[in-house]
Amino acid sequence: MSQLAGKLGIVFGVANKRSIAWAIAQAWHKQGAQLAFTYQGERLKENVEELVGTFGSDTLLMPCDVTNDDDIASVFKTVGEKFGKLHLLLHSVAFAPKEALEGEFVNTSREAFRIAHDVSAYSLVALSRGAAPLMTDGGSIIAMSYYGAEKVVPHYNVMGVAKAALEASTRYLAYDLGPKKIRVNCISAGPMNTLAARGIAGFTDMMKHYAAHAPLKRNVLPEELGATGTFLASDGAAAITGQVIFVDSGYQIMGM
Repeated sequence: MSQLAGKLGIVFGVANKRSIAWAIAQAWHKQGAQLAFTYQGERLKENVEELVGTFGSDTLLMPCDVTNDDDIASVFKTVGEKFGKLHLLLHSVAFAPKEALEGEFVNTSREAFRIAHDVSAYSLVALSRGAAPLMTDGGSIIAMSYYGAEKVVPHYNVMGVAKAALEASTRYLAYDLGPKKIRVNCISAGPMNTLAARGIAGFTDMMKHYAAHAPLKRNVLPEELGATGTFLASDGAAAITGQVIFVDSGYQIMGM
């Protein structure tokens, strides 16, 4: 039997076919989940529309700026009207101004710090608050993080600090929502060739470094992130909440 048969979910953060969100969405769909999607801005609409169309022409697709509370309210109102309830939510949303990912962290502007935290961390709180009333049977909320949340990664700068806030938010949300049988976890993925990652200086060298130093001597594959996302969404992870699960070929355990 499919692991997620009968589950209803919403996915935030698909930008194109290389998105981690898309890898997880495909895995969820394959395991029987019915999904809704959002897109950020008209620039990405066509890409996302084409992808989600492969799940069926009636797949729900909505615009959502996660920094806009009215957008978030509209999304969950629409989901509630179409699905009636919700079981799964994927948060794969992050952004920092390009200049904040260059040079030294000490030079991060106040505005860049605010934007990075609003988009990359607070949005998880806002989306969880919107989803919780629909998760009447309990649910699984999954956010995407990265090793830069706990160790210094050159050029990741303010995004690392925002990911640390995301991981801490995951724990506090897990505590708040646990009595409602809603689980909240993070997947900390190894470097992937996504639209967001290509904005980080030295990204190609980072991929090579991971492959050389991780115990498995390779980089992680999209389908492996999909498999982990499916596990965390399934009843097999019913007692797992507030955790950061590393899917990085073991790189996180290395000291040097």
